[in-house]
Amino acid sequence: MADEPSEPTAEQRLADALATLGPKGWQRADAVFAVTVAGEVGQLAYSVGEQLIPISPPESVLALVQEMRALAARTNGGPWWRMLVILADSGAIDIDYDYGEQPFPPGQLFGPEAYRADLEAYPRDKIPVWLGAYIGHGDRQRRSPQQAAAQARGNRSRQVWATLAEYEFPPFPQMWSRWATIAAAFVAARSELGPRMHPWTGVFEGAALDGSTLHALPAGRAVLSGGVWNAPTLDAVYNGGEPMPNLYAGAPDWVADPVLDPRAASGLLSFCYWWEAGRWYRGSSPSAEECAVAVPGVWTRETVLGIVADLLGPNSDAREPIAALLAAAEVGRVTRQVLVDVFGDDGRFDIDGALYQYSLAGLAPPRPEPMHAAEAISRVRDYITGRALDTTGYPLEQLVAERFSVGWMVHVPVPAGMVATDRAIFYLGDDGLLEQSSSSIDPPVYIADFERRCAERYR
Repeated sequence: MADEPSEPTAEQRLADALATLGPKGWQRADAVFAVTVAGEVGQLAYSVGEQLIPISPPESVLALVQEMRALAARTNGGPWWRMLVILADSGAIDIDYDYGEQPFPPGQLFGPEAYRADLEAYPRDKIPVWLGAYIGHGDRQRRSPQQAAAQARGNRSRQVWATLAEYEFPPFPQMWSRWATIAAAFVAARSELGPRMHPWTGVFEGAALDGSTLHALPAGRAVLSGGVWNAPTLDAVYNGGEPMPNLYAGAPDWVADPVLDPRAASGLLSFCYWWEAGRWYRGSSPSAEECAVAVPGVWTRETVLGIVADLLGPNSDAREPIAALLAAAEVGRVTRQVLVDVFGDDGRFDIDGALYQYSLAGLAPPRPEPMHAAEAISRVRDYITGRALDTTGYPLEQLVAERFSVGWMVHVPVPAGMVATDRAIFYLGDDGLLEQSSSSIDPPVYIADFERRCAERYR
């Protein structure tokens, strides 16, 4: 008696179902299914030549996917949360099961309650740290200004003091200039990687989902915070039921949500340091060595020089110009020319973008381009008419602009044969600062004072 044909496997049934749905001439199907006991989401697309044709998976396919997950739940691997499928028109199928090693992308991530229900149905000894935080962080790492003030008062009353983190991270001023230099170098190299500067904030996202932010605050203060992916302390919280580490033990009240890394909002913050009175402090954060993967290479001057040199290429011999660039950053005097000395000006590197990184960090003094005379006259005319100033004997069509080192002196000249005292004179800097004076103050005296104040602003 001939053997009866075996029942097709669930994988074969899925391949047949997807093949049937394919449009005429399809060569490949790509599908992703995200599933919990609370529901499922499917994304399906077919390649036809250069076209990609999306199709909504029917209920029959979604039911088959749920069946496959139920079967997986009875195996040692347990139920997966996502299934990625590649099907060729030859019938060959490749399936990858995702157990959440990486966070699920938007559109394939359910609400926390769906995963809680799934874990009740299918208990697990261990879940990914990010998922544990997603469903159970409970805002325990948030620190609103109100909470920060209350916690700071409570710390003082209970005599809970911060830990001095001497010689762990570089001093903040050096760290800031090094962070900005690395950011500028990556921007100059037109790389999507590397740290970046935002207004008074350094941002870094590592390749392995580690990352941090460095916030500069008034009065020489700063906050460095971030997260190490799968940090042991967070694993102990979300998988072992341990209490959340008190990262803010002894922290001043200005260490609050607006200057904390966004990971605090999702329960994935694993360290927080603050710079005050020339020293780094921390609460129950791990040592700087344990946080190193989440911080760019700011540790030593040589580290920074090496990173920039690597971005220039293997044949670069720019060690001295790079050292000069870093030295300029350390004193807040980076100019375009210093960057050109390192990266050249042949268009291969983005000099303007790199300079802007330094500008955001406050390390590139503003040196505006000279304003055009016609623009200076236009601005003064608008100033006069906008304030409805009396222009009797002061015809605006006769305004002239006379150049001095950092701007223009704009006025209507005194008609020949006349003497005028207290006649309006306007001084306009290249950076847009406009001041009204009069002929009663000797122009050379006023200009000298204007130039001095411009230099102080640029400094």
